[in-house]
Amino acid sequence: MTALPMAVPAPGLPARVRIHEVGPRDGLQNEKTAVPTEVKAEFIERLADAGLTTVEATSFVHPKWVPQLADAERLFPLVRDLPGVRLPVLVPNQRGLDRALDLGATRVAVFASATESFAKANLNRTLDEALAVFEPVVARARAEGVHVRGYLSMCFGDPWEGAVPVHQVVRVCTALRDMGCDELSLGDTIGVATPGHVQALLSALNEAGVPTDVLGVHFHDTYGQALANTLAALQHGVSTVDASAGGLGGCPYARSATGNLATEDLVWMLQGLGIDTGVDLARLTATSVWMAGQLGRPSPSRTVKALSHQEQ
Repeated sequence: MTALPMAVPAPGLPARVRIHEVGPRDGLQNEKTAVPTEVKAEFIERLADAGLTTVEATSFVHPKWVPQLADAERLFPLVRDLPGVRLPVLVPNQRGLDRALDLGATRVAVFASATESFAKANLNRTLDEALAVFEPVVARARAEGVHVRGYLSMCFGDPWEGAVPVHQVVRVCTALRDMGCDELSLGDTIGVATPGHVQALLSALNEAGVPTDVLGVHFHDTYGQALANTLAALQHGVSTVDASAGGLGGCPYARSATGNLATEDLVWMLQGLGIDTGVDLARLTATSVWMAGQLGRPSPSRTVKALSHQEQ
């Protein structure tokens, strides 16, 4: 019997996609209660064992703002030596970068906003003030030989401002690129994007001189559009996709945001398209079932539900 999903390649898509796994950071930061450090470490180890080569480990933000990740100094040394795995960490400012560098981090991320309202809610600064804070952080990280990812939230819509003009997103992306970010992740923080909007933004970025190969996409599934939007990005040539094991996470500063695109749902689609990810879907599913048990609730991922039901 032929294994499912049957691989039927479609023209014009990347041969391989790198999945940027965000569950341990973006997923767990949205939990109401803190997950024990040892459980987080095992989660990261299990994800690596399933074949994920980029796993965002934690955030060096002040514990007052994200208490769920207050154990960054304890967690990172437990996982930093995993072979063959990139372990980026989020740093909000110079102090966060110092903490990350002291522990040997070689990949960091900064988190900007495409809108004034979200910059105020998330960073308590104007958009330009936030960019000014990031500039020396990125410069120092680059001087230390550290890879820098720039997250950009609210690229497609904002709960306070509504639709976000494409040119506004392009302006902030260009600023992050100009200050030295190695890659950019375009975030649909409240899950309102649709495929045409995705392709329009990607085209506008290319026209502004931002190449596709430095872009990743980060979709939330609020309106059930995350996979459709991902496919639109793949058709444009994007080959880095953020996802969260088991569909964990949302955004603590945007109440309308629901979970991230589930890594299992993404892998199922990519396998069906004949796109290589290096991920063992069975191991990944088992990891999400295990993590759901740790959290005391079932995974929202449709693929996790389907595959775990078959095993019963």
